[in-house]
Amino acid sequence: MKAPKSAATPVSGAPGAGATGAAAGKTGGKDTRNTGPGRLLIAVYAVFAISATARAGYQILTKFSEAPLAYLLSAFAAVVYLVATVSLAKPGRTWFKVSLAAVLVELVGVLVVGALSVFDPVQFPHETVWSLFGRGYAFIPLLLPILGLVWLYRRRPDRTPAAAEGQR
Repeated sequence: MKAPKSAATPVSGAPGAGATGAAAGKTGGKDTRNTGPGRLLIAVYAVFAISATARAGYQILTKFSEAPLAYLLSAFAAVVYLVATVSLAKPGRTWFKVSLAAVLVELVGVLVVGALSVFDPVQFPHETVWSLFGRGYAFIPLLLPILGLVWLYRRRPDRTPAAAEGQR
């Protein structure tokens, strides 16, 4: 007696055979932001989260009165890096949106703080992670959100109705 065939196990050679597998391969059947190069991206974000948190914590605790704006911006950058790290590592549409928001905030922050630190250096007597577009960190803070946005674009959730139904 033969077992009934289900849609999940198509017969090879049948029309549409492998279509389920191909569609699952494209979307990964799961979220694929934290695989391959995504792991390196998450690792770099984690290093920046740790270093920015340590730097901001030390600066705020020991010399906050010298440059309060710069040190608060360093703390804000640390929070952004932490949110980006966690959200990039988590699967799902909601975490994708959180990742996108965090990386966009990071890019805007680097550009705004970088420009302000160039045009109004009096406000930034001490550097932040984002000062001078991340010069103190080999401009990685400027490059990282661009790479992050490219990665998120390439790994964005499928927008087809069938995929949306599968996510519910």
